[in-house]
Amino acid sequence: MNGKRIYADNAATTKLAPAVLEAMTPYLTEVYGNPSSLYSVGAEAKKAIELAREDIAEVFGAAPSEIFFTSGGSEADNWAIKGIAEVMEKKGKKHIISSKFEHHAVLHTLDALEKKGFEITLLDVHENGIVRPEELEAAIREDTALVTIMYANNEIGTIQPISEIGAICKKHNVIFHTDAVQAVGNVPINVKEQNIDLMSLTAHKFHGPKGCGALYVRRGLRPEILINGGAQERGRRAGTENVPGIIGLAAALKLAVSTMEERSKRLTELRDYLIDELLKIERSRLNGDRVQRLPGNINMCFEGIEGESLLLRLDLNGVCASSGSACTSGSLDPSHVLLSIGLPHEIAHGSLRLSFSDETTREDVEYIAECIPPIIKTLRDMSPLWERIKENEKKGNE
Repeated sequence: MNGKRIYADNAATTKLAPAVLEAMTPYLTEVYGNPSSLYSVGAEAKKAIELAREDIAEVFGAAPSEIFFTSGGSEADNWAIKGIAEVMEKKGKKHIISSKFEHHAVLHTLDALEKKGFEITLLDVHENGIVRPEELEAAIREDTALVTIMYANNEIGTIQPISEIGAICKKHNVIFHTDAVQAVGNVPINVKEQNIDLMSLTAHKFHGPKGCGALYVRRGLRPEILINGGAQERGRRAGTENVPGIIGLAAALKLAVSTMEERSKRLTELRDYLIDELLKIERSRLNGDRVQRLPGNINMCFEGIEGESLLLRLDLNGVCASSGSACTSGSLDPSHVLLSIGLPHEIAHGSLRLSFSDETTREDVEYIAECIPPIIKTLRDMSPLWERIKENEKKGNE
């Protein structure tokens, strides 16, 4: 491997920002008391948690009492969906609407509920990777308990019409949850204006620490408790609070929001430049909508290759990328996200996700644009599948 290192997998996780580490450090070394303790070092930790809760709530137009801290996005998704499902089941409502390309933290939770007798409707996301509000409205029934649609897809980066979905859910008096793990820090969110009832987020997607997330729960909703035990989080989520993580979450969120507009513009320019360069490669395609996508997300497919081989060769050239969600990296199956937008298995296998951050430079992107075409050529030269594609193409032209 050469000495270069370009990290282009920020959708998987991000580097902890120095300012965030600085904010966290006192709560790792000095203010280390248990927030439930009565003595001063515990009380100081408790006060810091509540100030962080206020800062986070302010970003989303929420009340501090509507923010609950979790271990991350997966726990928040599980709590929101299972907790509301249990409440609504008692009211005779056992129908849940979601989409076919949700994160597995949502899809696997829905699978578990289906085994318990819930009926699940998974909406199409179509070729552009976007849920159509009119199809969502048509799917709502008298017994619909919950709608859960992700804010932005973790693989192809498409941003969903959340405000329209929220309005439809409010019109029909249906509870609306969104997994906003990829969106928070990248797009402006106001839970009241967008009629969001529950929202999941996690710190490590926007330069905060791993192992700390949050669930926004609109006042008046009381999802059943997922983790029983002590009286933390106003008796709703047991477990000693991750004080440094909570402080880091709040610090990272404030930093991300303060730089969002400028960062979004810069990353969109870098994204669009690289998309244009990669589309020059024969039989390449961009996955998901060209415009309605996260500023720093690119997801491409290249026919005739395996995505894993591309990733390994990029790594040898100092580029860290992925073929999809880090949560499914052990799977040999093609991405369920790519299959949901209509790609055949053989094309979905040749996928590449690049995701940028504040630290990504024009030079980084230009280097990636130089690296990929010769790697694709080398892999295709060795590929029997590519040979068949070219033979079929030749026959079609005769």
